[in-house]
Amino acid sequence: MEASLSALAPQLQLARPGPLVPVLPALRTLLPQRGLRPGTAVSVGGDTALLLTLAAAATAAGTWCGAIGLGGLGLVAAAELGVRLDRFVLVEAPGERWPEVVAAMADAFGILLVRPVGPVSGAVAARLGAVARRTGCVLLVAGPWPGAQLCLEVVDRSWTGVGRGRGRLRARRIQVTAAGRGAAARGRTVELWLPDEDGTISPVEPPMAGTGPVADGARGPLAVV
Repeated sequence: MEASLSALAPQLQLARPGPLVPVLPALRTLLPQRGLRPGTAVSVGGDTALLLTLAAAATAAGTWCGAIGLGGLGLVAAAELGVRLDRFVLVEAPGERWPEVVAAMADAFGILLVRPVGPVSGAVAARLGAVARRTGCVLLVAGPWPGAQLCLEVVDRSWTGVGRGRGRLRARRIQVTAAGRGAAARGRTVELWLPDEDGTISPVEPPMAGTGPVADGARGPLAVV
């Protein structure tokens, strides 16, 4: 593992992000600075798709992304969400040594998607946070993270296209809460299509004044999953 990272390091370092790591336009309202600040940790709860989507624009812009502990991750699904697989490295099962893997990869990757093994202690989070600040790496963590600058949580999700027990799933609607420290202290709630009927990530537009619920035959009711 260390030898492989050493071989990749020269080309990875060329892909270092700038002042802000970009995100897809639909996700900017979730972030107080409308992008990901290098050297910070973001906790993402309740949805692996949102975790992946946060890295999509960065990989398209040339940033390398590593995923640690996300065993069973569907690479086809990741690509459909916009992640560039030619700039994506997956370490499926780091085991109990996942903190060491994170620390090693932070030197070469602009973004790390991390699913810790078990609860994360304050000491481990502080140590890896210091590594992230030193290297400029963004940590996107699946689940709680002590001291995270931003916490995103998917609190509701539903699908369109299933009516009266039948139909084809066409779009997924999620509701995300965002809270954190500093500029993120004022919490917010955002609704997104992830994805919409065209397979893209887009904000849920508020209904036009005077319009009622969409008829079943037009789009189909939401079915909570």
